[in-house]
Amino acid sequence: MATLAHIFRHPVKSIGYEPLDRVALAPGAALPWDRHWAVAHENAKFEGNPEAWQRKLNFLRGVTQPDLMAIRSDLDEATGRLTLSHPRAETITLDPMTESARLLDWLAPLWGADLPAPRNVVHVPGQAMTDWPDPFISILGTGSLDALSDQAGAPLSPHRFRGNLWVEGWAPFEEFDLIGRTLRIGAAELEIRARITRCKATCANPETGLRDVDTLALLNGTYGHQDFGVYAVVTRPGEIAAGDTVEIA
Repeated sequence: MATLAHIFRHPVKSIGYEPLDRVALAPGAALPWDRHWAVAHENAKFEGNPEAWQRKLNFLRGVTQPDLMAIRSDLDEATGRLTLSHPRAETITLDPMTESARLLDWLAPLWGADLPAPRNVVHVPGQAMTDWPDPFISILGTGSLDALSDQAGAPLSPHRFRGNLWVEGWAPFEEFDLIGRTLRIGAAELEIRARITRCKATCANPETGLRDVDTLALLNGTYGHQDFGVYAVVTRPGEIAAGDTVEIA
């Protein structure tokens, strides 16, 4: 029997992660508050409507600077205030929109002086700043993580992969066989749509912000691809909680 082991959200794209006990899912929407904000850099070139989804290369990301991967977050939904921490920075609490200057100043030394400087915080109501404009929720299997950890010779943190929902009880990479199928979790249903191709951000250790495992080489060398996890869309609303049974329709 498969169960929902973990729920994670990432309020600012590539900047911080936090666990949740439960969350309410809505049809055609990303995980609430996930990638709610993103930080654009000074070389960003937005296409079309600047108040719409934009490509990931416009934003600060862990693939460019692995130090970002070690940021942790804690969002107060009632106030919209966000607490960020990092092993080499002071903890800060702020509203990303009204105190954006403080956020940019805090990020600057972690981002690095040799990179285009953080420029502004982006938020588009109703649009998560995920890697794709579709309202995807990412689903990953702990069995796949265990298998990749075996190849690495050491346990790998799930936070390398910035996933939303982690399912325990599937065989390694069984999630790839479920594309086109529907999952029932709690009162919600999600349809699995596509595999997730990974980038170099996953090579960074979320505890240190340093690249220490070539996850892409492990995936390509062992499995012949660099995919890990799948994208899904919510088709039926409902609350889900860690420990819920995951059923395949």
